[in-house]
Amino acid sequence: MQVVPRESESALSVSGPRPMEWSTVPYTGSQGPGHNGKQRRSSLESPIMLLTGHQSAIYTMKFNPAGNVIASGSHDKEIFLWYMHGECKNFMVMRGHKNAVLDLHWTADGSQIISASPDKTVRAWDVETGKQIKKMAEHSSFVNSCCPSRRGPPLVVSGSDDGTSKLWDLRQKGAIQTFPDKYQITAVSFSDASDKIFTGGIDNDVKVWDIRKGEVTMTLEGHQDMITGMQLSPDGSYLLTNGMDNKLCIWDMRPYAPQNRCVKIFEGHQHNFEKNLLKCSWSPDGSKVTAGSADRMVYIWICQ
Repeated sequence: MQVVPRESESALSVSGPRPMEWSTVPYTGSQGPGHNGKQRRSSLESPIMLLTGHQSAIYTMKFNPAGNVIASGSHDKEIFLWYMHGECKNFMVMRGHKNAVLDLHWTADGSQIISASPDKTVRAWDVETGKQIKKMAEHSSFVNSCCPSRRGPPLVVSGSDDGTSKLWDLRQKGAIQTFPDKYQITAVSFSDASDKIFTGGIDNDVKVWDIRKGEVTMTLEGHQDMITGMQLSPDGSYLLTNGMDNKLCIWDMRPYAPQNRCVKIFEGHQHNFEKNLLKCSWSPDGSKVTAGSADRMVYIWICQ
């Protein structure tokens, strides 16, 4: 594997004990209440609630399958769970990672959270108790990304700076398969049928791996810089990728798609010298896509 340093690595360890406290306050924006003194309520341009509690940068957030809880992962090494009703209170803190939480996902049934960290581990957490139920520690460098399967056996794929993606079965001890690459892996995802995995890294390409064969069956070329995030569409037909070339691409992953599988490119968001692994996501109905940006904005595009 050829190791290429990523400048200004944002996942540095946070040391020293500190007390935990959190609060939720209605968000009124930088201008405070409107001219009539009433709080702004709801629109895409005005957050409804500001959730505070993490002690450092937040790298990843995900709704649970039911849409009533958010999980957030932070540089402070912790995962917070927040109710999305009432006062949006924080009701659980999951502790165990020895470094930042770079990525997290809910399992399909919403009972567990899978997380990835520069502490070289992938971990599984029980949502009901907040306890760690599995620690996957076979990577030799930072783990940048993870993704659980949508259906079938409880599988998890992870991608690391050690140049490998690993396949895990939560019922078994140790990785059940390793997919070696030449460069660091920064983003991973499953196909809808969980028979393929998608990986992206600093070589700018998306690779499609056949799990049964253990080899690359397709390479998607189009990004001009490192891939920082990816997610499969709700219907399983399209793959969304975010790149440090400031492009958000949609790829047609259906079996008989045209040779040029990149069907849409969105621009407007930004990456910068910090080289953070900015994520991307679909709306539940697949009609919109969104991406984080280095200008502290969240960008939303309509797909159609």
